Amino acid sequence: MKQLALETLVPKTDFPILGEIINEQALVYLDNAATTQRPLAVLEKTRTYVLHQYSNAGRSGHVLAERAYEALENTREKVRDFIGAASKEQIIFTRSATESLNMIATGYTQIEEGDEIVVLISEHHANLLPWQRIAKLKKAHLKYMYLNDALKLTEEEIERKITNKTKVVAVAHVSNVLGYKIPIEKVAKRAHEQGAILVVDATQSVPHCKVDVKELDADFMAFSAHKMLGPTGVGVLYGKLNHLEKLEPLLLGGGMVEYVEEQSVSFSDLPSRLEAGTINVEGIVGLGAAIDYLKDIGMDRIEAHEQAIAAYAIKRLQDLPYIQLLGDSLEDKLGVVAFNVEGIHAHDVGSILDAQGIAIRVGHHCAHPLMHYLHVPACCRASFYLYNSSSDVDRLIEGLKEVRRVMRLEP
Repeated sequence: MKQLALETLVPKTDFPILGEIINEQALVYLDNAATTQRPLAVLEKTRTYVLHQYSNAGRSGHVLAERAYEALENTREKVRDFIGAASKEQIIFTRSATESLNMIATGYTQIEEGDEIVVLISEHHANLLPWQRIAKLKKAHLKYMYLNDALKLTEEEIERKITNKTKVVAVAHVSNVLGYKIPIEKVAKRAHEQGAILVVDATQSVPHCKVDVKELDADFMAFSAHKMLGPTGVGVLYGKLNHLEKLEPLLLGGGMVEYVEEQSVSFSDLPSRLEAGTINVEGIVGLGAAIDYLKDIGMDRIEAHEQAIAAYAIKRLQDLPYIQLLGDSLEDKLGVVAFNVEGIHAHDVGSILDAQGIAIRVGHHCAHPLMHYLHVPACCRASFYLYNSSSDVDRLIEGLKEVRRVMRLEP
């Protein structure tokens, strides 16, 4: 197939791990929806922090503690600016997006018996299981919005499922399996018209496109550092101040109190009130460096690059008659392509590709209800980022042909 090559947005040499040799073949990393790789700029920034600033931020009065606190707050400001929040107090650092979502579900105490919580059928378990638990505890009703035949959320479904009984709407901005953006502004408008709050899982959108919380009108939003070139162990919880101030802390302990008496406690102001315990400043500094790296490239460029790679991948996969795509529309699609190989289980596909140095994700992708809805036991997922190119897709295609040969479905 004749097509202009789609080059990477950044030098692959910025990412040392991309030079790895796997089973005597150059690594092709196509598992970016699970975890992205870290550039040298991020690795060097965290190294500098450990060598010259490492301490327990905000817990002591010595120079190192002050340096650590300054590094922490500098990153908080970078995150605020990156997502368009109004103030730093709206940025809460957690240990993961999963923890952020659990903090919201557990701490938002406005749900009562008979209320409704609305989620999307394609939700990641991190934005589903906490709401399942709360619905059971509060004797509330958990309702699902479903996708149409094109695997899109329609305005009619939004209007039908979000009612005046709805107290919370919890949805992913972008599906981690299908890669489609949902019409989040329409969801927000409907939710707020009905008096509900909107909780957005933005783990698959913040790293890949420009996200402005004021435009989304999200009441709460969660994302994680390791999906946007940063370290593991760092999540972000954003919230509107009026909601954050009412949120009950998930964790209690040091660093989040003004004063403790024998039978009572007075909590600190935001953001400290929701950041109990020793915070992962080293990882947070890495997140700040990742944001700098992404901003230097430009989120609009990153989104356009991913869309071009996804379009190329879909076209090439469509040329293989034994590939079953889970969503082939390019509208509102980022760099995630899910598929199955006819007659071969996804885990076998993944293992044979791995033997060729090609890393994809296989399984249910922490989205069991979606798999049931699509009537598939599992699927393969190739997910792209700024360091992927069309040649990576070409390797994937050749790898899938080898899968068929290994399974003796091709000569």
